[in-house]
Amino acid sequence: MRPSAAWLLLLALPACLAAPPRPVYTNHWAVQVLGGPGEAARLASAYGYVNLGQIGNLENYYHFHHSRTIRRSTLSSRGRHNFLRMDPKVKWLQQQEVKRRVKRHVRGDPPLIHFNDPMWSKMWYMHCGDKNNRCRSEMNIPAAWQRGYTGKNVVVTILDDGIETSHPDLVQNYDPQASYDVNDNDCDPSPRYDASNENKHGTRCAGQVAAKANNSHCIVGIAYNARIGGVRMLDGDVTDVVEAKSLGIRPDYIDIYSASWGPDDDGKTTVDGPGELAKQAFEYGIKKGRKGLGSIFVWASGNGGREGDHCSCDGYTNSIYTISISSSTDSGLKPWYLEECASTLATTYSSGAFYEQKIVTTDLRHGCTEGHTGTSVSAPIVTGIIALALEANPSLTWRDVQHLIVKTSRPLHLKANDWKTNGAGRKVSHLYGYGLVNAEAIVMEAKKWKKAPTQQVCIGSSDRTPRDIHADQIVRTTTVTNACANHYDQRVVYLEHVIVRVSIEHPRRGDLQINLTSPSGTESQLLARRAFDISNEGFKNWEFMTVHCWGEKAEGEWTLKIHDTPSHMRNPERRGEHTLLSFWIVTSSPCHPECGNKGCDGPNADQCLNCIHYSLGSVKAGRVCVSSCPSGYFGENASRRCRRCQKACETCTGRGRNQCTSCQRGFYHHQETNACVVFCPAGFYADESKDVNRLQTGQKLCLECHQSCKKCASDPDKHILCKDGFR
Repeated sequence: MRPSAAWLLLLALPACLAAPPRPVYTNHWAVQVLGGPGEAARLASAYGYVNLGQIGNLENYYHFHHSRTIRRSTLSSRGRHNFLRMDPKVKWLQQQEVKRRVKRHVRGDPPLIHFNDPMWSKMWYMHCGDKNNRCRSEMNIPAAWQRGYTGKNVVVTILDDGIETSHPDLVQNYDPQASYDVNDNDCDPSPRYDASNENKHGTRCAGQVAAKANNSHCIVGIAYNARIGGVRMLDGDVTDVVEAKSLGIRPDYIDIYSASWGPDDDGKTTVDGPGELAKQAFEYGIKKGRKGLGSIFVWASGNGGREGDHCSCDGYTNSIYTISISSSTDSGLKPWYLEECASTLATTYSSGAFYEQKIVTTDLRHGCTEGHTGTSVSAPIVTGIIALALEANPSLTWRDVQHLIVKTSRPLHLKANDWKTNGAGRKVSHLYGYGLVNAEAIVMEAKKWKKAPTQQVCIGSSDRTPRDIHADQIVRTTTVTNACANHYDQRVVYLEHVIVRVSIEHPRRGDLQINLTSPSGTESQLLARRAFDISNEGFKNWEFMTVHCWGEKAEGEWTLKIHDTPSHMRNPERRGEHTLLSFWIVTSSPCHPECGNKGCDGPNADQCLNCIHYSLGSVKAGRVCVSSCPSGYFGENASRRCRRCQKACETCTGRGRNQCTSCQRGFYHHQETNACVVFCPAGFYADESKDVNRLQTGQKLCLECHQSCKKCASDPDKHILCKDGFR
């Protein structure tokens, strides 16, 4: 029996392959125990473990530690641990492996309006001061402050190597309730100090978000009245348990989790993402966090540009649950460390080459630095901006926040050769996502935003079976989706995230390129060649994600293209074997019924990209789609817009003074000319009749006098002034 939606392709293995790094096992276990905390405690005691408690918010999952097992070993432990595995109360058990997680600052890069904070004048990415010749203020952060938003009542946590809680710029906003030390299992997230200040990263990121303003010390945070906490989790072995605990710290209290780290950006052997427990922690956060509105996870997109890395090989930035943020230099150019991928949502300014400006922020030992770099800069900037948006509208869901970023980010002067306009009319790039974030625009949109409807999921599979191919060929497969028509009555939907899940066996993974084309014709590069990736591991149920189709219709044919481009290390004449299993998971939601054929980027009437009947208002003031124009407006068929009538008209057929069909109160409708007048002209009288229908509509009419009258009273036969020849 042939497997459905699968391909079998043949290629040759090269003679020499780089061995992947061997796993390092710890003396910590994740254990799923049936029966609750009491049963977990009993099992731990019976088998010689220490129960370190429930793993975050994951019910029935516990963290066990065994002191007599080797702390770090390349061999997994057996023996006594198998007895625990076989216990009927243990449903699942996993010895924890050390995961390589790298802080996303630029390694080896040397450090290089007004608030009274001394570094304010050097914050070129936020304002243009008198002494600052080179500045970039397009992120409009001060404009959001001027509208009254500074992050008040919003709680942010930095997942990193700890934060200096006593730092003068952080101490006033520091929130112990939003903090924890997962590495040492206590409540103090302060970093471990050493001669090299290795653990400075979290403190630098925290200052960008919530450094106190006008305290005469260092800098101004973007959300300088937000509450800031830290989770110390990178200064030790990083395991699935450590990540799950960190991602699940007080999800009903913390609004935003900011992470500027991830798998090694080496572009070689690393294709890695969250483990099983961390995945569950993400899902718990978006479903249950913030009392059901969903935790917001902001992630730095990665610094592997020089190594030819591609951020679609990072399962954290590639997740629909995270907001993946990229960087631009102060001149709008691609930084040397930038990774490209279709999952990047937006961009902020950061560092560039050695001669370009870097970011100023807080530093260890109560200090400041002018040398903060990389995409580690960009994630905290967006975190601070989201905090401003949550102050403007605390009811935003995790998906609402992503909608707002897509809707308000702009390409501006960001330079890239791949800017394209997707099927929903939005410019998007693999370098910068939807462009530079705009704090003022986000808070303005957030203020009037209406909650997105329930997320829908459409699943399709490829319609092709396995087959042999030669190297340097392109394989295409297609699937057709009906846009979740069976989920709800409305068939018109807009796309949010699109996921492609693949399994591919290949002798040199870096030779593969994968592209996806939507029914609207938007092409997303899911994977570019990675020149230094010589691994034969391939992809095993790996999920690639794109946001480039945001706002497009889901319905229609999707095309996946896989291009195998053999390098000099492979013989291009030899065939190899691929096993490909492809699935599309399309998340989408219904548009408003009045949306036209271009769809929408949100569910509400003011988020349609065009209208079936008429649009009312402006983008700036708030535009809505309507089936008919309201009182005081007329429908202009050519532009499909509701235009305002003349001032005195209640209803009209056009803009002209003589195109009123009824008048507002206080005016008389001159039926002969269709004008609205204060006084009836000669030959007409003001109708003061007690007609019930006319009184209900409030209409006053100018009726024609008797043919002999030049002027007349309310009764046409009551002459006031006769025409010549009459008396």
